[in-house]
Amino acid sequence: MNLLIIAISAALVNNVVLSQFLGLCPFLGVSKKINTAAGMGGAVIGVITISSALCSLIYDYILTPLDLTYLNTIVFILVIAALVQFVEMVLKKCSPALYEALGVYLPLITTNCAVLGIALTNVQNSYNLIESVISGFGTAVGFTIAIIIMAGIRERNEYNDVPESFQGMPIVLLTAGLMSIAFFGFSGIL
Repeated sequence: MNLLIIAISAALVNNVVLSQFLGLCPFLGVSKKINTAAGMGGAVIGVITISSALCSLIYDYILTPLDLTYLNTIVFILVIAALVQFVEMVLKKCSPALYEALGVYLPLITTNCAVLGIALTNVQNSYNLIESVISGFGTAVGFTIAIIIMAGIRERNEYNDVPESFQGMPIVLLTAGLMSIAFFGFSGIL
């Protein structure tokens, strides 16, 4: 039951993009088309879930016993960067079209503050390995839900009569704000 609460909390109640405002760069940059947003969401699910597990193991079995916990941010960044490079190589080989569609935003997962933020939050909440993986997976699913919803809205906005002063990024930011308010309604669940 505790794991289900962690997953729902990470995905909906404390949505990384709409509640914590982490990972906004890929959220705003890749959410133009649903296919691209879903591809980015899949990549983020893999990276955040695996990095949560790796960072938890490194923190619990290397940094804590050696009393080097003050190095956690640097170590986590290195782990995340290596993992993103691996995901980038896999996507380039397995799905060249998705690799091209994601473009510059794929390497930006390395600097996506959501990935590092969740690794640090897991340590801060004293989550064990399983809880860290569930928290990371829930967070990534929440990111994917938010980016796909945004992409769907942006695709529909192309056909709407938007005033000139709101065209482009202003309507996207306004939409993100309204989505954030909507996701605030999930706070009553837990």
